[in-house]
Amino acid sequence: MPRDARPVNPRVRTDNPDPPAAYAGLDLLATAVLLLEREGRVVWANAAAENLFGMSRAMLVRRTLVEALGPCVPLGTAVRRAIVAGASYTEQELEIRATGKPPLHLCVTATPIDVGSATLALEFRLIDRELRAAREERLNEQQQANRELIRSLAHEIKNPLGGIRGAAQLLERELDRPPLIEYTQVIIGEADRLQSLVNRLLTPHRLPTVRATNVHEILVRVKNVVQAEFPQLPITCDFDISLPEIDADAEQLTQAVMNVVRNAAQALAGAVTEPRITLRTRVARNVTLARRFHRLALAIDVDDNGPGIPESIRGRIFYPLVSGREGGSGLGLTIAQTYVAQHGGTIECESRPGRTTFTIRLPIEASRAAA
Repeated sequence: MPRDARPVNPRVRTDNPDPPAAYAGLDLLATAVLLLEREGRVVWANAAAENLFGMSRAMLVRRTLVEALGPCVPLGTAVRRAIVAGASYTEQELEIRATGKPPLHLCVTATPIDVGSATLALEFRLIDRELRAAREERLNEQQQANRELIRSLAHEIKNPLGGIRGAAQLLERELDRPPLIEYTQVIIGEADRLQSLVNRLLTPHRLPTVRATNVHEILVRVKNVVQAEFPQLPITCDFDISLPEIDADAEQLTQAVMNVVRNAAQALAGAVTEPRITLRTRVARNVTLARRFHRLALAIDVDDNGPGIPESIRGRIFYPLVSGREGGSGLGLTIAQTYVAQHGGTIECESRPGRTTFTIRLPIEASRAAA
């Protein structure tokens, strides 16, 4: 036997898997991708697939779909039809129930390929995520049109408002009866209130001035201000202190968070017997913000146990002048969304009786370029 020869164990595979570099580009995708070989076993899983299914690449590779994800008839149908037709096939609704994992409601696209040993690519997308992305894009378009309309109206209101206030001041100087002077004071006070409202409508148009910002300092500052305004309301913090600084306009970000937290505090006032607000920070991985994919993002949750947002306005809470509170201007959440969007982030809300959560997501890397 030659010196370099080695006995071969017939029970051990001697073929080498495809090198990781052959599929490394798939890790840049926001959607989960599994590559299958001709025998139906997984040869590669990208980072998004690891995150979606809660399993490492090593746990997925060399296993069949049933072994990895559990039995799923629609998934097997999609695979067979794509292979038979030699073209992409999409299954819109399927439920994956991997052992010990919560069920996932997904849609999948199966596409025949010829890359290395892979012959089929499966691209999985969360149905909820797709609906959320479509809803976010639709709301952004509607809200942008609303904001432009409101700004136009605000500019038209601003000039005559100043004239009304000035005329009331001149009239006040000519009057010598206190009851009549009270009327002019009402006119001036209401004019000032409308002027403040107009200024708030126009303020978000200012672009952010970014610098290195510690989000936790902003949240603590907001907590202290709101706590002073609502001393009977407990506000707790649950921070991931490993989060890095981000490039942001601290003033705008403070105002955005302040509006959300104050909105929660006002909703809780007198509504529940044991009110609470929780400010939470976490890392969000492989997310799409404002149509851009980010490997890492910062997530800020403002969670309260209030009565929830009325269902009649739940889909319009970020619209200007929409408020579920009597006497509310309906501008706080609109301004918050504008500031967050100017930082390349998103703000979303999930609400039901007993729990409402506003989530602000901001990119960690390249945030200065986004702004």
